Formats: sequence, C-alpha cells, structure tokens
Amino acid sequence: MEDLFHALAAPARQQILDVLSERDGQTLFEICTRLSNRTTLSRQAISQHLDVLERCGLVTTRREGRYKFHHLDTTPLRAILERWPGRTEGDRA
Repeated sequence: MEDLFHALAAPARQQILDVLSERDGQTLFEICTRLSNRTTLSRQAISQHLDVLERCGLVTTRREGRYKFHHLDTTPLRAILERWPGRTEGDRA
C-alpha cells in the first residue's frame, strides 16, 4: 500500500495515469508524445516512472512484437476504497 501512495504522490506519474485514462494501451513513444506539451521529462524519465507505476500495479504491460503497450489498472485504487469504506459528507449524522 505504501508503494501505491508513493507512486501517486509524484505529479509526473499522475500525468502519465491521466494520459493512459484518456487512451489506454499506449507505447512509450505515444505516452511521451502526449506528455510533450505537459512536461519537460525525458523519455528515460517517463520510462522510469512507468516502471514505478507497474511495480505498484497501476500499470500493466503487454508485448506485441517489438512494441510494449501500457494499460491503466485501477484495481489497486479500488482496494483503497474497499479498505476504508466511508460515508459522504451528506451521510454524516
């Protein structure tokens, strides 16, 4: 769980997740292209951030020939919601 919070804390990783939520199943090149107007991160830095996201389970990958496609996986986020089920502001007594 700590790794998940660490991964979500970095603005660059949040941007990568945003890009994947807009269009799932992208290569590193596609992600870099989409982020080029949002950040000055290098391709290598984005690749390292993707590795962090993959290790904590927020990104899964699949290889197709020489291409590696990255997919958003929200399962770890749902686990957080299930761990601390809460009430909305309107539900409080």
